[in-house]
Amino acid sequence: MLQRTDFYIDGAWMAPLGPDHIEVVNPATEQVVGVVAQGTAADVDLAVAAARRAFETYGQSTVDDRVALLSAVIDGYTARLDEIAATISAEMGAPITFARQAQAASLIGQFARAIETLRKYELEAPLSGSVTVRREPIGVAGLITAWNWPLNLIAGKLAYALAAGCTVVLKPSEVAPLSAMLLAEVIHEAAVPAGVFNLVNGDGATVGQSISAHPDIDMISFTGSTRAGILIAKTAADSVKRVHQELGGKSANIILPDADHATTVAAGVRRAFKNSGQSCQAPTRMLVHRSRYAEALEHARTTAESIRYGDPADPATEMGPVVSALQFERVQAVIRSGIEQGARVVTGGLGRPEDVETGWFVRPTIFGDVDNSMTIAREEIFGPVLPIIPYDSEDEAVAIANDTRYGLANYIQSADRAHALTLVPRLRSGRVYVNTVDATETAPFGGYKQSGNGREEGEFGLEEYLETKAVITG
Repeated sequence: MLQRTDFYIDGAWMAPLGPDHIEVVNPATEQVVGVVAQGTAADVDLAVAAARRAFETYGQSTVDDRVALLSAVIDGYTARLDEIAATISAEMGAPITFARQAQAASLIGQFARAIETLRKYELEAPLSGSVTVRREPIGVAGLITAWNWPLNLIAGKLAYALAAGCTVVLKPSEVAPLSAMLLAEVIHEAAVPAGVFNLVNGDGATVGQSISAHPDIDMISFTGSTRAGILIAKTAADSVKRVHQELGGKSANIILPDADHATTVAAGVRRAFKNSGQSCQAPTRMLVHRSRYAEALEHARTTAESIRYGDPADPATEMGPVVSALQFERVQAVIRSGIEQGARVVTGGLGRPEDVETGWFVRPTIFGDVDNSMTIAREEIFGPVLPIIPYDSEDEAVAIANDTRYGLANYIQSADRAHALTLVPRLRSGRVYVNTVDATETAPFGGYKQSGNGREEGEFGLEEYLETKAVITG
């Protein structure tokens, strides 16, 4: 059990100012695997003050200084990759192979991409004969992240904040904070200057609220639910700080009639159920032409039933549990709503798999006969549940895809790539994947509508942490 009841503030591990603690539960075993402290507003004050002091120096650092810092973090992190992967698997249930190859390894890719971006980015450039434009770090960044990709979500913010010259106060999710504590150890061992990176654990109502409202924090970058994002934006408004948000999604996967359905349906199901369905840009609504609907349901059924779920410590396991008892109950409630509203369970359904007695495992579930007005088609489920919706024309498919409050991603599958691309301008989302379901770190990431604002990754991610200054000379 990992017991870290201190916070990383001003380059040192400091005892919390409050008495409360948070237990971290392994969702596969239902056993406590770690304990962290519950922070207070006073802990946040100390972290912000340290970040503010450090910014006076770090904000003036050179590109070479920042590249060296980011590189040192990569080196230290890589040396502990297996330990970090095992910790992620224990705290949120990711299968160990997936935890190592995707969850843990993603931080290395994010930091490497930030280094590449920083080296190429023009932080100062002439605009006209008398005007030069400088891009300067915004200041102290408050980072608030979710549990479903605990280090990838941190890395997509932290790497670019540090690359920009910002100092940071991080609140990782209280559900899966243990891997973030290991990252803080790596950062300390990499000799990152005191106060540049600070970590305070705690819940959203206390630590998240304090970070969002703090007058000495210059921007908030948040990943989580739309509901929480709205509260953060309202709290941050009083101090007129910048707010960047990556929120929920309900992405449509439009499979056109000419696509190879055996391949595309199987790939869509596996992508939707990756990470136990707990990914915001996963293709969680599959749209299939009515002429091939029965065929698609059968391909989806056989694919879902072939997924190997079970012990996350087994390298052969493909799907683990959802993250908590609370999340299990939420997913069960949505499955129940689908049944009550008239959708047909093609495979899966309520309860744990029959051969599972312990852990928050959800039966891989496919729904047919789905209408886009049903709860299973409108709400972000965050579990291995996929509704498949029939359509009669491309216009109807596009209308169904856009008929959501979210706009994070959409997917199109077709044998005719050129034709598929003609649908892209009609889809209201921050990303559109054409003939692929594979995620990437090289494209800007963020959404339309209630999926948030701003972008992460690459030069778009770097610019979130930069201010624009015009220098006019006479």
